[in-house]
Amino acid sequence: MNDKLENTLQADSAEIKTKGVRKILLMGIFWRILIIELILLVWSLYYRVISDPHVQSVDLFWYSMRITLLVAIIILFVMVTFRHFLNKKIILPLESISASNRRLRDSDSTELYIDLPDDSPNEIQEIIATRKEMLETILKVSEERLRLTNFIRDMFGRYLSKKIVDSILESPEGHKIGGRRETVTILMSDIRGFTSLSESLEPERLVQLLNRYLERMSKIILDYDGIIDEIIGDSIMAVFGVPEKRDTDPQRAVACALAMQNALVDLNNEFTRQGYPYLEMGIGINTGNVIVGNIGSELRMKYGVVGAAVNTASRIESNTVGGQVMIGESTYHLVKDLVTIETPQAIMMKGIKKPLITYLVKAIGPPYNIELDVITEVKLESHLNLPFSCWKVEDKKIVDGAISGETILLSDNMITATVTPPLKPLADIKLVFDFCVEAHCFEDIYAKVLSVENTKDGTVHHLQITAIDHKDRELLEKWIREASYPGH
Repeated sequence: MNDKLENTLQADSAEIKTKGVRKILLMGIFWRILIIELILLVWSLYYRVISDPHVQSVDLFWYSMRITLLVAIIILFVMVTFRHFLNKKIILPLESISASNRRLRDSDSTELYIDLPDDSPNEIQEIIATRKEMLETILKVSEERLRLTNFIRDMFGRYLSKKIVDSILESPEGHKIGGRRETVTILMSDIRGFTSLSESLEPERLVQLLNRYLERMSKIILDYDGIIDEIIGDSIMAVFGVPEKRDTDPQRAVACALAMQNALVDLNNEFTRQGYPYLEMGIGINTGNVIVGNIGSELRMKYGVVGAAVNTASRIESNTVGGQVMIGESTYHLVKDLVTIETPQAIMMKGIKKPLITYLVKAIGPPYNIELDVITEVKLESHLNLPFSCWKVEDKKIVDGAISGETILLSDNMITATVTPPLKPLADIKLVFDFCVEAHCFEDIYAKVLSVENTKDGTVHHLQITAIDHKDRELLEKWIREASYPGH
């Protein structure tokens, strides 16, 4: 095997040498001089015989030997002197160019310039000058294209994930409309009560608040190798499983969601110290088949995912309250050996014949080892009877028809109340207290029905507040404290 490889290398070396300028020039000169001298030798012998018909064969032999020796001396002299001349003037400059090109090929940019003797032929000096100009142009264009490519990656990486940008730029099909079927895990998050929050904050402060929130959440998603597909206002849609699919996609999505909720706890501590309102976020996760690719037209397209799995993830998220991570059944089956959950819930949704089974995740085990942070401080609650009116909220729209209710128990973020007619669990409502006090009238309060139970006193609803004006919250907390500690 080694002998064969050595012979191959020798053959390649021999082939390269036969194609070298040095051998081509020298062998070309040698053979041409030799042919000319042979012609002269034959002509001299022929002329000698014609001019002297009585010449002896021995004389002809020695005559030819003298001429042959003279020819050999001439050839040797010409080859030695001409070789030195060619080496200095032509061969060595050309070989220098060739060697420099090979080093330049190996990314040695110092080989852009070649030093030649001043007496080198004009043609070779022109080759060097032209080569230099050409290489400078090529390098300049290459650097500009590299800067442009990096600029595109950097800029579009802020609108799309950098991995998506890389796959679009590097794939020959990256710019074409169409997609492929993939199984992915979709994470959707949303700030609870963001609409009312946006009405109570100045636009500049709202943008600052939102940017800090999105920056922290985006970093966590990228840390878990998720792809941020869309950011619409306060909502984030992240995908796990594109452009590279891994078996750990569902686990990473759940771990990411828990990490996001815990990060929001820390972020809220910063917000409250700086005078910003407290934020609550709900997260829904679902796994299923989608179409991944460029969607739109030749005039306007976007990279994204579409499919029923996306809609299901959105509906799961819409049934969460602040601080919850809710996953669908398809995701649960893929992570059930790792997660700690609460009792599953069956949810009926529009357009879906079968109830959707969802699970609230509290923790995920190794290698992630993340638990939802639980606020352990004692919360006050008091029995207060406050009349209110409420309206159902469906698809973020208020449904006509007010419903009457009255609170039974109030805490910082929970309301226990009777409502007639009863509401369904997980329904979203807008609630307004039907009175003003101390020159203060309540703004709209948004809540979600966590559960409904029948008691001897009627149907009791447990509501979690999802959005409330800070002045309304302060007044309710004041009443709760006064009712809990009368006389203080």
